[in-house]
Amino acid sequence: MKIVFLDALTLGEDIDYSQFERLGEVVKYPYTAPEEVPERAADADVLVVNKVPVNASTISEAKNVKLVCVTATGTNNLDKDYLAQRGIEWRNVAGYSTETVAQHTFAILFYLLEKLRYYDDYVKSGSYLESPIFTHFAQPFHELYGKTWGIIGLGAIGRRVADIAKAFGMDVIYYSASGAPAQEGYHQVDLDTLLAKSDIISIHAPLNEYTENLVNKDLLHKMKSDAILLNLGRGPIINEADLADALNNGEIAAAGLDVLCVEPMAKDSPLLNVKEKERLFITPHIAWASLEARERLVKIVAGQIEEFLK
Repeated sequence: MKIVFLDALTLGEDIDYSQFERLGEVVKYPYTAPEEVPERAADADVLVVNKVPVNASTISEAKNVKLVCVTATGTNNLDKDYLAQRGIEWRNVAGYSTETVAQHTFAILFYLLEKLRYYDDYVKSGSYLESPIFTHFAQPFHELYGKTWGIIGLGAIGRRVADIAKAFGMDVIYYSASGAPAQEGYHQVDLDTLLAKSDIISIHAPLNEYTENLVNKDLLHKMKSDAILLNLGRGPIINEADLADALNNGEIAAAGLDVLCVEPMAKDSPLLNVKEKERLFITPHIAWASLEARERLVKIVAGQIEEFLK
């Protein structure tokens, strides 16, 4: 049994592969471009991928492939009809990153909400050394207690964020882009109500026909001018040009993103044109990637392969 990792670098260099080596021969490629897949997958029995495309043009010559494992929840990179024609099974992984994505959501929020960039710079610049008093609060910030948190996408991560927000004494409301029935214990509202009431809006939805370009000029215009927008779902849910304009025009207070329309970030991204840089905080798609979450992920994938072999 030959197990080939086509973009192992997406899992990090601190991962233990011994659990796979017990199952067969393991070959790891840090990164694989689409045109490199045919050669590297040629004699593989199992392919492990994250974002590498798996379709007729990449694996048609890989006659031994029986299983494709995606080290993520999203499977947009798989041509499932083609895999079905070939009798190739596929697996993805869900639920491994709920805690770490929820944690990162609040990390981004607090960085923006409490103006941490400004206060860290204030101290490290030496300005605090010259202060006549013990404190300095030139950039006002607010507490979460009593505010409203609006969630777009109430899956496992959205529910975890909702529960944490409630622990801070917040009123939590949510909107289902797909129109799914209300979930017990959570307050579902229509989109206009969520936009009008929310002080914080976080996105935890998948990218689909209901959510693509959902957050555009019209939606941003309906938000509170002092609201903070967070995207921990998928980049194309937000129209980035419209978001940049909204930030530059003061239509919303700030935005925090862990996902972008193009990843890695495009050199011509409109987000690079945001004038007040402190109002936009971007992390490079790391919300899912705590060490514990990555270890949990590879353990699940190894278990999927072992179960398939049995």
